[in-house]
Amino acid sequence: MGYLTDRRADIREDPRKLLPSARSIICIGKVYNWPEAYSTQFSDATRAWVSRYAWGEDYHQVMRDGMTRLVQNLQGEVEFDWKICVDTAPLLERSYARLAGLGWIGRNTCLINQQMGSWIFLGEILTSLDLEADSPPPDRCGTCTRCIDACPTEAILPRGTGFTIDSRLCISYLTIELRGEIPAERRDGMGAHVFGCDICQDVCPWNRRAATTGEPAFAPRHQTPELAELAAISEEDFRRMFRDTPISRARYSGFLRNVAVAMGNSRELAMLPPLQKLARSEDPVVAEHAAWAIGKLTGRQT
Repeated sequence: MGYLTDRRADIREDPRKLLPSARSIICIGKVYNWPEAYSTQFSDATRAWVSRYAWGEDYHQVMRDGMTRLVQNLQGEVEFDWKICVDTAPLLERSYARLAGLGWIGRNTCLINQQMGSWIFLGEILTSLDLEADSPPPDRCGTCTRCIDACPTEAILPRGTGFTIDSRLCISYLTIELRGEIPAERRDGMGAHVFGCDICQDVCPWNRRAATTGEPAFAPRHQTPELAELAAISEEDFRRMFRDTPISRARYSGFLRNVAVAMGNSRELAMLPPLQKLARSEDPVVAEHAAWAIGKLTGRQT
């Protein structure tokens, strides 16, 4: 993920490089959790799993719209400079959210709010207003290691006095950010995941009573699609189905690659016909992963 270390890394050190007049950051948290089963309760081998945050529409615009309304309301009282940031801006969102009192950063590196859990989108409003700072809450993970123990690829590792995610092992990275071939030794641990992973949040005790949302934009549309149907979609179908959702980030080739791996992990021989079709793909990455999956299902994996 070169964007974490390129020229934008320097901007992360000082928000005033995004808004020279910035004196405060208003941190926003919006719950996206929909009252549906978690991936740890999912057992249908014929279906794929999509990360919870990608079940509905792309959150970037939803967050921007809400924060724009907030700015407009505030400007009815006082004039100020401002800049909205949602995810794509070079800001250390979780760190600022913690300092703003929205939650602590758990062992799974997610921001956890004691009342709402961790299913929260973050956004920031850089502002020239001089606002009184909030205080970070205490770390309430205690001695719990459920997220570490549950991670199928052992991606949560100690670093200094805290923990970090090794992206080379993380299912979310493998299915979304990684371009090209997924290392063969990582594929078994991916299970049915075709876009992202929620396991470390699904097992978190603070999410047992996590807040839910009724936001229509986040209503489930793509949470557990049929693997065979996904394997058959054309590039045009992919763009049409997912153009306004986070899933588009995986790109067509990467998505079919992920589907092939999930089909291989399904242990369902009914997946062989669609896999054989994918194995004839002109895309060498898709073809290779499909061949791997066929080998796994037939016991002829090298």
